[in-house]
Formats: sequence, C-alpha cells, structure tokens
Amino acid sequence: MVEQKVVFESGNELAAYAAKQINYHVMGYYPITPSTQIAEQLDLLKAEGKHDIVMIPGDGEHGAAGICYGASTGGGRVFNATSANGLLYSIEQLPVQSGTRFPMVLNVACRTVSGPLSIKGDHSDIMYALNTGWIILFAKDPQRVYDYNICALKIAEKVKLPVIVAFDGFFTSHQKRRASIFLKDEDVRDFIGELKLEYTALDKEKPVSIGSYMNEPDVINNKYQLHLAMEEARNVIPAIFKEYGKLTGRTYGMVEGYKMEDAQAALFILGSSYDTARLAVDKLREQGKKVGVFTSNVLRPFPKKELYDMCKNVKAIIVADRQDSYGAEGGNMSLELKATLQDYKANIEVASLVYGLSGKDFYIEEGMEMLTRALEIANKGKVDKRFDYYGHYKGKTGHKIQQYFDPIIGEKARPGVTSVSIDEKTGKMIVKGGIVKESTKMPKRWTAGHGACPGCGIPVNVNMLLRGIEGEVVLLFQTGCGYVVTSSYPKTSFRVSFIHNLFQNGAATLSGLVEMFHEKQRRGEIPKGDNFTFIMVTGDGGLDIGMGPAIGAALRNHKMIIMEYDNGGYMNTGYQLSYTTPKGAKSSTSHVGVAQAGKATFHKDTPQIFAATNIPYVATVAESQPTDFIKKAAKAQKYANEYGLAFIKALSACPLNWGDNPRYERSVIDAAVNCCYHPLYEVEQGITTITYNPETRNKKIPVANWLKMMGRTKHLTKPEYSNIVEEIQKEIDRRWERLKAKHENPLL
Repeated sequence: MVEQKVVFESGNELAAYAAKQINYHVMGYYPITPSTQIAEQLDLLKAEGKHDIVMIPGDGEHGAAGICYGASTGGGRVFNATSANGLLYSIEQLPVQSGTRFPMVLNVACRTVSGPLSIKGDHSDIMYALNTGWIILFAKDPQRVYDYNICALKIAEKVKLPVIVAFDGFFTSHQKRRASIFLKDEDVRDFIGELKLEYTALDKEKPVSIGSYMNEPDVINNKYQLHLAMEEARNVIPAIFKEYGKLTGRTYGMVEGYKMEDAQAALFILGSSYDTARLAVDKLREQGKKVGVFTSNVLRPFPKKELYDMCKNVKAIIVADRQDSYGAEGGNMSLELKATLQDYKANIEVASLVYGLSGKDFYIEEGMEMLTRALEIANKGKVDKRFDYYGHYKGKTGHKIQQYFDPIIGEKARPGVTSVSIDEKTGKMIVKGGIVKESTKMPKRWTAGHGACPGCGIPVNVNMLLRGIEGEVVLLFQTGCGYVVTSSYPKTSFRVSFIHNLFQNGAATLSGLVEMFHEKQRRGEIPKGDNFTFIMVTGDGGLDIGMGPAIGAALRNHKMIIMEYDNGGYMNTGYQLSYTTPKGAKSSTSHVGVAQAGKATFHKDTPQIFAATNIPYVATVAESQPTDFIKKAAKAQKYANEYGLAFIKALSACPLNWGDNPRYERSVIDAAVNCCYHPLYEVEQGITTITYNPETRNKKIPVANWLKMMGRTKHLTKPEYSNIVEEIQKEIDRRWERLKAKHENPLL
C-alpha cells in the first residue's frame, strides 16, 4: 500500500486536491454554486505554486465545455466542474466529446435545476446526463469524491470515454469529513500511468479530421462503437477499483448494500442519503424487522446484473429518487431499476417516492418510514400506490394573492422629473430637469425590504436609473445579487412587473416580451395609448455568459434598455473573477501568491462593445454624478421607446468583495471616474460625447490612487507589483485618449 495521510476536507476540496495531484494540463471552468469551490481551491493551490494546471475561465458553462473539448483533442488531460443549469447549458457539448472518444473528467456537484431557481442539492441535473455517452460515477461521501476522481481518469483513458464524478451538492460538496489521501503526488501519477491516445490534433506527422460530418450508415456504427466502449467499462471499472483498493485499502464495487443478505424489504437510494438510510436499517433491525438498503456507485454503465444480484431475494423495494422524470411516474432510478427487474423476470414489488428536492433534509426517521412502507408492501404482496412525492405539503385552498403595494401607473408614474426633446439643429436629445432633489418625487419601483449587503451599489444604481424613467416599467433581472436579494418567495421587493431568467438568456427573454407587447398592440389586444419601458438589469458577470444574447438583442435593435451594474466579479457565487474584474485584482479564482498576481487580463469595455453594434444610445453613469445619471436615464428611455435599444453601464460598488468601507463607496466610485477607469460619456446616434472630463476640472488622478482604496487591489501598491500598475495605467490612458479622439471627431 502507498503512504497516505488523513485530512479533514470537503468533497469539493478533495476533488481539487485530486486534480492537483494528477496535475491536469487544462481546466476550463465557469463558476456555479455548489461546484465553484473546486475551481477556487485549485486556483489557490496554483497561486501557491502547487500545480501547473492552466485554468481558463470560460464565458459560460457552454464555453467552458468547449474549452475542455478543444484541450482534450490536443492529447492532454482535462478537468472541469459544474452543477445544475450549468450542466444543462453545457450538455450540448457532452455527446460531442463522447462521440469522438476523448477522455476527460467532469465533477458535478448535483443541484436542483431551475426554474424556479434553487441552489440546493438534488439529482435533477445529473439525470439529464444519462444519455450523453459519459461514464457516470456517484460518490456518496467526500472520501469517494477523492478516490473516484483518481480512478475516473484511469477509467476514462482505458476505454476512451469521458467520465463524470457526481456527488450531492452541499451535503457532500461542502461538508467536511476525515479522508485519507495519497501522501505523494507521484504515487497518484504512477497509478494513472502515461496518457497514450491514438490520434490528437497536435500530431504534425499524422493530421486528422476530428468530428467528421456523418450520415447513415456511418453514425450507427459510431454509436455502436460507443456502446461497445461503455460495455467494456463494465469490466474496466471493477478492475480499476480493485487495483486502487490494493494501493489504498479502499475497494469499491459497482453497487453496494447494507444488511441485504436476508432482507425482505429494501430501500434503493443514491448519494449521501445512503448512510442515513443505513442508520434507519439499524433502528428497524433492533425491532426485528428484516430490512436493508442498497445503492449504486455507478450510473453509467448501469450495473443491471450487480443490482439484481443485490436485491433478488427481497419481496418489495421502495426507490427513493431525488428527482422526477415528470409524467413517467418515477424518477430515473425508479424507471431503470424497474426495467432491470423486468429483464430478470423478478417477482419483486416496486414503489417510487420522489423526496429531498432542493436539498430538503433526509432524516433517519424518514428512512425508517420508507423502509416500513416497503415492509408493508412485502407483507401484503402488492403495491397500493406505486408513485408519490414524499415530504410535500398541501397549499392553502382559496388563497388570494396579496398585492402589497398600489401599482405605479398613470400620473403616479409620471411626476415630471424629466422631459426630453430633440434639438432640431444637432439631432441630439435635450433633457430638462433631472435635478436630484426633484427626482425624489419619483416613487420607488424597487422598495425597501431587500436583502442586499450594506453599501451594495445595485439598489443605488437601479433606483437612480429609475428616477429618470417616467411612466410604466417592466423589469427583467438576470441571475445575480440584484435578483437574489429581491425576489425570495413568496414576497418581492418590486412594485412593478418583474421577470427573471438565467444569466445566459436575459436579453433574449426581454426582447421576446417587447415584441409580444408591440404585436398585441398592433392587433388591438392592448390599447394604442398604453406603453411600457422595458429594462433588463444585468451584472455579476451577466455580460460574460449573457453577452451573446445581449449582442443579438442589440443587433436586432429591440426597443428596450439594458442596464449593467458592473461590480467587477461574479459576486452572487462568492466573488470569482469576471471579464470586468480589474487586472491584478484578487478574487476567489484569481488569488495572489508566489506564482500568481491576481487577474491576468484587462477589464472588458462593454460600452464600446455595444457602441460597435450601432444601437441608438450608449452611456456610462456613476452614482457620484447623480444629475448626469438621471438625465442619461431619461435619454435612454426616449431612445428605447422610439428608436431601439439603449445600453447604460454603471460602476457598482461591492464593499464585501471590493474590501472597502461601505460608508465611503461614493468616493471610491468618484475616484474610478476621476482616474478614467470608468469615464463618463455617451454615444448618441454614433456620436461620442464625454460628459465629464476630470482633466479640464483638474481632478484627474493616477489609477494607483483608486486601486489603493480597495482591499482587492491594495496589494498592487507594493513595489513588486509596480509593473502591473504601470500596465493598467497605460491601458486606461490608451482607452481615454481614444475616447477623447472620438469626442473631438464625430466620424470616429
């Protein structure tokens, strides 16, 4: 046996540690709760110089999967981690990888698939992956997360198929347990062995075409070969588990059971619930009841024979599924176990219970009740109810939805804070009003009662925008802090209609609503005089993963506003870097250490990207210049209602992750404006106008003055990072000079 040591770590941390010991070539990733800690931990280890893995932050899970696929075609070892809708967003790429037979390892910290949005753990995501051609291992505890990650790569490379290591989100991913790990990284690498692929995209002597276009009959042969590889895995997985057991003393089977030898009734259950169910078995055994529990460590290939051999002597089984295959009267494990028993002509009664959705806790007493139901079925010899939900509750009958606020409509929504007209000479819009004191007449569409952190800039910026918007409003929020803190069921912080959709599709969703409004109005189904201002609010990296649909909406020029609150990171998942994070800033995926100095790339210039789509209006705003902010909001509304899409960007403070004092956020934003990191300007019908020039006001400051105000960039003031500050200053100066040139020349 190899030397090992005992650690006290979570499943996520152990997955990262296994990846570090393997020393993968590439990890393509995108943060999503509860798998994000894997990338965070790996980045921390990289900053400390503990591994050489190239970590590539994708623009979304689909992009991350593409990064991984591309890297794997290069003949190297590739790693990734995701959860829930992230898995679904990337799922199109999974059959591409298995169909072209490139191995890699993907960790899935299982989580509820929305909608409605929930970040808690169940199995509704992993079951979507059953038909992707990936081998799927399911780890019930952190020790197995570590062990399976090491075995998974060896399995993948042996049968030339990618492998998923799945485990329960938050239960297994976050809960710390004692675990034994290899003391020496080289022992892990010796166990896995050398990677040898028959073909790669980087063999200049043997150029190949990967992913050729195929029609029948070739595709059926390709899929038959994939089937044969999965069948080969039935023998390879137990062999590698056995080999691993000789090294570590921990040998796993395809399936396992507890007190199944003489059980009359049993519970089949996956993941972390298995250990709870074992305790329930012990309790009932003390009462003389012959019950048992069994589980599967492998979902693909589905271990039919092993499961049948495990349960063939029982009379009844309750299958507890942590997801539902809606309309099939059972989750996927119920359906597959029933099919298995049918294949073997087993005379066993089976009932299905859907339980534990959205991370609902599973207790010993609940396990005892499920086992008691199974025992009752065994004694009766028949099932009265083959399918049910467990733990749901009946809602109130006759419940009437309570409207907490009077709607903001009519004159109430039009207090006359601003008025907009067209200058006949210049063609530009002239805004009258916008005085901060007068803008308080505008009733708040986003009210008090939200859960934002003290000093959070999101409600400040959204409400400042809405001060300049006269009339009825419909808001759409992409996933992010702004959404999470305002819409916890069953109440809302909004006094106007509000819609949510995920990061990657907010702009497309709102554009669909905009066009529905105009079409219903054209057909006379909505009065001609009615109007809405449609506003999408995005931030927390929403214009990374959501950039494609947002650009699509801009190119189609829908009559709507996109407002970006740029807080410089994925704050709602714990501050991972986004493409708008400043260069050199530390985050949970851009640590500072001996081998790494924060984020390696410059921040994304979203206003200029949108200006390049030739939409009617683009503007930047800041809470430190409220009158300018309100007037630009009024302009954006005029353009959105009459001409097409308008884009507004605000720099939005996040004291929790910026590492500054909430009391002074306005001065931090002001410094960002005065150093020209966030210059204030507008692009109106293609013509750029700087609306605040710190140089002409003798207020321009070096970027270092702004960086030292925040904990996330304060380290840059140290002499060893002076080159990074110089690079940032040079880039900001370059962007500022280009902006001034555009201001001076309308043709630019």
